[in-house]
Amino acid sequence: MAEEVVLRFDDVVFEYVNKKPILDEASFSVRRGSKITLMGQNGAGKSTLFGLIKGDLKPKEGKISIDAGATIGTASQTMDRAYFDLTLEEYFEKAFEVVPSGMKSKINKVMEAVNIDIPTDRKVGNLSGGQQARLLLAFALIQAPDILLLDEPTNNLDQEGIDHLITFLVMYDKTVIVISHDADFLNCFTEGVIYLDVFTHKMENYVGDYYSVVEEIANRIEREEKKNAQAEKAIKDRKEKVNFFANKGGKMRRLAAKLKEETEDLEDNMVDVRREDKTIRDFNIIEQNVIGEVVTIKSVVTFYQHQPLLKEVDLTLRKKTHMLVCGPNGVGKSTFLRSLVAGTAEGATILPGTIVGYYSQDFSQLDFNETVYDSLLAVKTEENTVQEMRAIAAGFLINGELMGNTVGSLSEGQKGLLSFARLVLMRPGLLILDEPTNHINFRHIPVIAEAINSYEGAMIMVSHMADFVKEIKIDEYLDLGKI
Repeated sequence: MAEEVVLRFDDVVFEYVNKKPILDEASFSVRRGSKITLMGQNGAGKSTLFGLIKGDLKPKEGKISIDAGATIGTASQTMDRAYFDLTLEEYFEKAFEVVPSGMKSKINKVMEAVNIDIPTDRKVGNLSGGQQARLLLAFALIQAPDILLLDEPTNNLDQEGIDHLITFLVMYDKTVIVISHDADFLNCFTEGVIYLDVFTHKMENYVGDYYSVVEEIANRIEREEKKNAQAEKAIKDRKEKVNFFANKGGKMRRLAAKLKEETEDLEDNMVDVRREDKTIRDFNIIEQNVIGEVVTIKSVVTFYQHQPLLKEVDLTLRKKTHMLVCGPNGVGKSTFLRSLVAGTAEGATILPGTIVGYYSQDFSQLDFNETVYDSLLAVKTEENTVQEMRAIAAGFLINGELMGNTVGSLSEGQKGLLSFARLVLMRPGLLILDEPTNHINFRHIPVIAEAINSYEGAMIMVSHMADFVKEIKIDEYLDLGKI
């Protein structure tokens, strides 16, 4: 049974309406019960591949075969805002065209599988990012899919949540295909890798755990670069000989023609070494000059067994004070940040006149219906011209082609980079960052860490990414799980 192929792509070609190619003769097969990682640069087509598997997109050429009767379940990166006003029970009912009998039992079973215990009459929009992440997985599982597609499933999860997810995936006896930037997470259960190349639009298949495959790819690139270096040396040498012998007569001219032909063959056989993603440019978030106590916190609301508790604290943030808010999923970290931004936090206030730069983990600070250009223009200060605004956006890989697109049409990673571009334009006196590395390509993270460390205004941050937090200079800690 384990050797049966449940999914196959045969020479699949796909491009969007604007003729932008995504996949070129993509071929691979997935065995039933296997655990596969989908790798590739930003824009390589990983989410597009999921759309093709689900049938939401159709290939231009080629064939996609899915085992007869095989069902597909998807855990998306983020919760659709359209679900925010639904109760958990209403949300799970959306997984079915016809709601089956025994629904409450099914809900309890999948919620137990993802290690979440929340009353089913709670609104989806009132849950923390980590709770929503588990809910997205539970939504896929309740359909009992033969093929489970996971898109960045560790975003917003604390370490306990990630460990539980790893245990679940190792024990899960059906097929799983995962998109993730979390290398340690992937290495725990991956049996193979499908690599999509954004430049060639080709697909490569590898067998082995994640780290072994990454090492294999790195070794291959090194071999290709050495082969190219040798070829370039030979090409240069032959071209010099061609130029020398071409000016001679008779046999020397014929030798020059032969060497020229050999040179062309060498150039044709140069290996197309994989090019990696561009990294965003170094940037600075210039702070608003705010004098005095930027944030005063006398009390915070935390959650224990889903019940709110008011806890007294005594914290003051001034210019250059950076604070980390920590604690397990569901304790109220994002709720505290949202209420602080909205001015509804009980016992916490922001100094009037302070410009607040807010990065929300669900991008609620963005208007998805606006164009990218208008989203940037809305926060541009008089200090920047439109030309400078465009240059700042380009530093975050937001080029002129994207400017006319709606914010909602961007990938999650692009929404994250747009959010940082807006922060640069705002010149805030207070940064409030809620999981600022979610959806962000790992190549950009050191640049972001450096910018945050260089920011001289007040800052409050929530992040479950331990490696990122280690790189950030923190002056104050607010652990909602221990106060």
